[in-house]
Amino acid sequence: QVQLAESGGGLVQPGGSLRLSCVGSGFSFDDNGMSWYRRSPGKARELVASIPWSGRNINYADFTRGRFTISRDNTKSTVYLQMDDLKPEDTAVYYCHIMDTTYWGQGIRVTVSS
Repeated sequence: QVQLAESGGGLVQPGGSLRLSCVGSGFSFDDNGMSWYRRSPGKARELVASIPWSGRNINYADFTRGRFTISRDNTKSTVYLQMDDLKPEDTAVYYCHIMDTTYWGQGIRVTVSS
């Protein structure tokens, strides 16, 4: 059974940082690209960043503007999203996703507010 377990969300002030983690199980993590998406209030779900199985050719959405970093540790079956200089518009539910599949995590809430 494929499972994606996200953690690390919460409330942070503007300019602050959070690191999201997603632990995968029930599939071959090493062989799969992983992505982070988000859904902001009133908006459609959008891609934040993706990282292929090799860790090369990482893709970021324009809005990350160098503030976010996606990485993976295949030894821990974990993909990370380091988010720095957070802004109120980054408030959203963030989802972990296995690329090219229909598997999604349950989502984790990030709120950026003073």
